[in-house]
Amino acid sequence: MELALQLAGLEEIPEDSGILIEGDNIKKVFTGVDMDTAEIMLAKQLGADLVIAHHPMTGSPRVNLHKVMLGQIDRMVEAGVPINKAQKAIREKMDEVERGLHVTNYDKAYSAARLLGIAFMNIHTPADLIAQSTVQKHIDKSLADNPKATIKDLTDCLLELPEYKKTLAGPVVRVGSEKDYCGRVFVTMAGGTGGGIDVYKAYFEAGVGTLVVMHAKEDVIKAVKEQNIGNILVAGHMASDSIGMNGILNELEARGVEVVRMAGVIDPK
Repeated sequence: MELALQLAGLEEIPEDSGILIEGDNIKKVFTGVDMDTAEIMLAKQLGADLVIAHHPMTGSPRVNLHKVMLGQIDRMVEAGVPINKAQKAIREKMDEVERGLHVTNYDKAYSAARLLGIAFMNIHTPADLIAQSTVQKHIDKSLADNPKATIKDLTDCLLELPEYKKTLAGPVVRVGSEKDYCGRVFVTMAGGTGGGIDVYKAYFEAGVGTLVVMHAKEDVIKAVKEQNIGNILVAGHMASDSIGMNGILNELEARGVEVVRMAGVIDPK
């Protein structure tokens, strides 16, 4: 966890991440985007010392996921959205997410790991921040000399990253077309989950031309099409999560830890 925080530039463990069951002498790690009971049982059977999930499937990280959505305010401000407008834009979606997670079974995966006696943790926001930064830097570098870059250029740029190249569900244009100019390209992939209609609209009203995201819901796509001032490129959920997780997992491997990727984490090698 300390390694993940360092790589993400964080000082404290976010509410949507946590060490659920402690362990030591970790030599073999099984990791996936979603690690539920079946995946934990498989990891135990195959000799894992630790299971690392990405998504907060269990415990307080699941119940408290909505709290990290406040981090989207800072990202919106970076894009030029006034801080008061950013706060109001995210508030309704935060409440919706809190209500949805409050009724879920937050004990399922944790109790499986506890009964099996295997160390268990999840790393969500740190990995998403790594993905967001990695993809933004790659885009900025690739399109720096192309002020009239199109969505096709942007898609081709993303496909240079191994996770997007290897996935079955790669970059796809959800609003706009391949021939449309990108304008200012801004990546938003952290902050728990998507911010909803008001957040997307605030980005475009602040001058963003194209948003690159992990996923976008139907109501958001419909609303942005009606607004008709911006594009949405969905980079891909599992691939984007894999970029963030691999930023951490590669460092673990460099330290001699055996890492087994499964359940959505794409091996970039």
